Amino acid sequence: MHEEKAQLEELQAQIEKAIESLDLSKKKARVAGLEKDMQAPGFWDDRGKAEGTSREASHLKELVENWEGMKGEVEELLGLLPSAEDDPKGAEEFRGMVGSLGEKFRKLEISVFLNGKYDGANAILSVHSGTGGTDSQDFAEMLLRMYMRYAEKQGFQAEFLDKSDGEEAGIKSATVLLKGPFAYGYLRCEAGVHRLVRLSPFNSGNTRETSFALIEILPEIYQADHVEIDEKDLKIDVYRSSGHGGQSVNTTDSAVRITHIPTGTVVTCQNERSQLQNKERAMVVLQSRLKILMEKEQAEHLNDLKGGKTEIKWGNQIRSYVLHPYKMVKDHRTGYEVKDTDAVLDGDIQEFIEAELKK
Repeated sequence: MHEEKAQLEELQAQIEKAIESLDLSKKKARVAGLEKDMQAPGFWDDRGKAEGTSREASHLKELVENWEGMKGEVEELLGLLPSAEDDPKGAEEFRGMVGSLGEKFRKLEISVFLNGKYDGANAILSVHSGTGGTDSQDFAEMLLRMYMRYAEKQGFQAEFLDKSDGEEAGIKSATVLLKGPFAYGYLRCEAGVHRLVRLSPFNSGNTRETSFALIEILPEIYQADHVEIDEKDLKIDVYRSSGHGGQSVNTTDSAVRITHIPTGTVVTCQNERSQLQNKERAMVVLQSRLKILMEKEQAEHLNDLKGGKTEIKWGNQIRSYVLHPYKMVKDHRTGYEVKDTDAVLDGDIQEFIEAELKK
């Protein structure tokens, strides 16, 4: 059992290091403060702020409990080690428990890297087709499905905000709100241009084609972090939804497009039944885009923003999905690659995410 003892001691040292890195005592104090705020009279008067506080408290509490539980499990196994050494039958079971704990640590370890300002927030994911015509629009839909499958595996809830179908196949764009602990923290590394190489099913020659799509990832900004937006700087257009939905969605001018005139930022929402609901959802996305744009440009005021746009074309890709003449998915930032393209396109992208986070 010397090997298992060494594994547990190494695991114990790594856990202590992680707890120190996460500053778990500070997070526990933060949870206590948030829970005190939640018990105050009138807490739910400002629903947006209250939901943000409640969500933050829940995320931090789960993080603290997971790490303290892991620490306790290691200590318990170290305490059981002497009896396992004297029991050949129990030794095998003990080895299995050590192996399971090591795997559990590997999954929990990634939370050490999720310490950004908005990492605990929900994620707003947008997919935009790029160069490549119908192939690009089909690729955009493939990526959308990949992220929906990933979200399902992670236990995230998905809420469509906007979707624009392609002319012949696929989608031009789509925006989805993904709700779950650290949704933004996990997915933020997926932002960028993605490239597909395959034999096109959309031309008579079935020739090899390269197409591109852009993934945009934003955090859902809490009420307390909202940017002050002057109503005079907004142009709001309403139109009839073209997406799927309930009976009233496609028969009334319920879809909303909001343009922030100073920065040229445009957001749309058409998946809710009412114009008011779509406007509220569109403002959530606009708040997130402007907040992140301000921080990216290190601007203190909206009128200081210049902004910029990533071109969805060759040379800017962060990841390539090659389906012909061989099969491989490769991340160009980390060098991580796999040959099982079907699994990746079915949502198995956690290894790519962890490689980028750890880098």
